[in-house]
Amino acid sequence: MKVLVVNAGSSSIKYQVMDMTDESVLAVGLVDRVGIPGSTLEHKPLGKDEVVIKKDLPDHTAGMELVLEVLVNPEYGCIQSMDEIGAVGHRVVHGGEAFAASVVIDDQVKKVIRDCFDIAPLHNPPNLMGIDACQRLMPNVKHVAVFDTAFHQTMEPAHYMYAIPYEAYEKFRIRRYGFHGTSHYYVAHQAAEMLGKPYEDCKIITLHLGNGASMAAIKDGKVVETSMGFTPLEGLVMGTRSGDIDPAIVFFLMDKLGMDSQEANNYFNKKSGMLGLSGVSNDLRDVLEAAASGNERAQIALDVYYNAIKGYIGNYIAKLNGCDCIIFTAGVGENGIDTRADICADLDALGIKMDIEKNKVRGKKVDVATADSQIRIFIIPTNEELVIARDTYGLAK
Repeated sequence: MKVLVVNAGSSSIKYQVMDMTDESVLAVGLVDRVGIPGSTLEHKPLGKDEVVIKKDLPDHTAGMELVLEVLVNPEYGCIQSMDEIGAVGHRVVHGGEAFAASVVIDDQVKKVIRDCFDIAPLHNPPNLMGIDACQRLMPNVKHVAVFDTAFHQTMEPAHYMYAIPYEAYEKFRIRRYGFHGTSHYYVAHQAAEMLGKPYEDCKIITLHLGNGASMAAIKDGKVVETSMGFTPLEGLVMGTRSGDIDPAIVFFLMDKLGMDSQEANNYFNKKSGMLGLSGVSNDLRDVLEAAASGNERAQIALDVYYNAIKGYIGNYIAKLNGCDCIIFTAGVGENGIDTRADICADLDALGIKMDIEKNKVRGKKVDVATADSQIRIFIIPTNEELVIARDTYGLAK
């Protein structure tokens, strides 16, 4: 069976076609600027040259129509007809408390996705638009929703509840949900193989470090705790997100700067983090370069970023009562040689010792801990699309 994996954003559609007989990737692509003048499609078929198509696409249905045309194109397509696609897997950011696993999409599933619009306004609406577009164009195959939040649904109330009036949970389901679940799931299972232990017997800390960043503590095959909360704003310092702050700061700045709730949300989600602290960029590479050139604010931003991650590592080792390994993944985690070294520096009291020479790698699955490190340090490239494809294939069968 061949599976089409779709990740629909507000103005983009990322896709992959995978042959599940050997889990090979037949094509990857990106439709950009959907609904905006100057739309483009970048299509990379296996063993063929990349194709770039410029065509205005008014909505996600038009974008998906172009994707399907490209997939069966005699010159640069990857399949002969759409009959070869046995199922479509959709990345959906938020499933609330309703789903602890992936699920075949029906009207009730779409209702839950829609009910989560309020708590995932940037992600769930375009995710649903992608689902609707694909179902209109491919009505005779199964469509599967794979939720970022599902993996974290094993958390106990002590780890997902906030110390606010309980009625806020009862009425509005305000609690910690966690995100990046497919990434944390994939690398944690890969780590168990590297450890040579059953996944259910491992104590693992995963660090998904990209422009968005989150961590998870996993014990006995279940998520104990994760850093992102009710929304992706909580937790680590990120490219443009503040991470953990005193909530009173929000009200103080709303008063001082005359912001309404939407402006405040934008302030802490899009103007804060590394960008807000450094004044340089939301890209860690730019901040590192500025700090190396003597930019004091850039160095402060890096120090705050590292301290937050170190704090969570210590927190999670305590809550796991020990740890077998920590994992670095995603763009920064897989490629940030200096970043990994700075995060692991001075953690030897916790049993974490990095081999600096082994750490000089990018994007490779490898153990970079010293021989006498009590906790292994793994770099594991993530593969969220493969998780989506596997879940989709399993449900479609």
